Amino acid sequence: MRIVDIAEFYSEQGGGVRTYIEQKLEYSARNGHYTMIIAPGAEDREDHRPGGKIIWVKSRRLPVDPRYFLFSDPVPIYKILNREAPDVVEGSSPWKGGWIAAKWRGPAVRSFFVHADPVAAYPQTFLEPVFGKKMVEQMFAWFWRYLNRLSAHYDTSVVAGNWLADRFAGYGLRRPQAIPLGIQRELFSPLLRRESIRLDMLDKCGIQDPNAKLMITVSRHHPEKRIGTMIKAVSRLNQKRPDDQQVGLFIIGDGPDRKRVERLAKKARGIHVGGQIKDRPQLAQMMASADAMVHGSSSETFGIVVGEALCSGLPIVVPDIGGAADFARPEYAETYAAGHIEGCQQAITRLLARPPEELRRAALSGAASHVHSPDDHFKALFEHYAALTQRPEEHVEEVFEPAASLVS
Repeated sequence: MRIVDIAEFYSEQGGGVRTYIEQKLEYSARNGHYTMIIAPGAEDREDHRPGGKIIWVKSRRLPVDPRYFLFSDPVPIYKILNREAPDVVEGSSPWKGGWIAAKWRGPAVRSFFVHADPVAAYPQTFLEPVFGKKMVEQMFAWFWRYLNRLSAHYDTSVVAGNWLADRFAGYGLRRPQAIPLGIQRELFSPLLRRESIRLDMLDKCGIQDPNAKLMITVSRHHPEKRIGTMIKAVSRLNQKRPDDQQVGLFIIGDGPDRKRVERLAKKARGIHVGGQIKDRPQLAQMMASADAMVHGSSSETFGIVVGEALCSGLPIVVPDIGGAADFARPEYAETYAAGHIEGCQQAITRLLARPPEELRRAALSGAASHVHSPDDHFKALFEHYAALTQRPEEHVEEVFEPAASLVS
């Protein structure tokens, strides 16, 4: 198949989206597909790769994050689509890029890949504590109507988890298909555990007791990740526990909320902000050397770091909704109401009271049962696309010559 992904959120300096696209190109090269990525950039250029290429279209820079650009003119993108004649066009943005993919009228199957839940990420994070979940959903009903108008132009809508498919279907999204993302399981293993690394991480948390428990979290520093909830929960827990039963929380990551996270950590007890770890093998070893993972975000479409933690043999403490909750099983997990400090503290207490070796064995068993590989994901995704290309065509087949502007 020839697949074009109109990837508005791809950046050469990016994180998760960049990793996902690199994996997609690698899978395409090994399995006889040809994948083209159309991404906004500083200039027009092409970067040829095994399995396809990345086509950069000159676009305007995003003011709040100079690593990213936003599409403005659909004309050059439609010219590329007309030239490349893909079998499948993916729109992976709910904004301009999504409308560009939707309104091209070539004969390709159209797939709306929903990588994010903006209502959960922003309005619910900031407004739910004040107005409550039901009121926030009502306030942003306009967004679901908007998303439904966009998805109506597509043949399928792909999401990363069953929970999100159910959520979006409840708001009328067109044909949501759950295809879980994949984890590089070969990088994460309990065999990487090193006691010296665990003790060093504890020491950075201000804890010298070798018998103390070490929690780890890996997260972009952004309000939607609710890092403050985890910091306050662990700090309050330590205030109630004797000196020989302290708990360390080692925070890995970076982002726009970094200064606020550091301020909270300085006021707390047993917390260390370790910054971003770009070396994946080093990150895998640090994760395996912890005793458990705690997670704060309830708005992620898929909890990649939670899956990596399970592959490392870590039991987990996660919110009861969102992508992370999809991984939670009673055998190795404790859950709490998203954003609830006391609930998070109690969930950590319950987990640490359970036999650690049983938890680790159960976590590894859960990883084997519930964590897919990137190849599993792309095999399922491309098989879904292949099935759609063989159906009687419902979309318009004429090639669209667009006007200079696109009205969405």
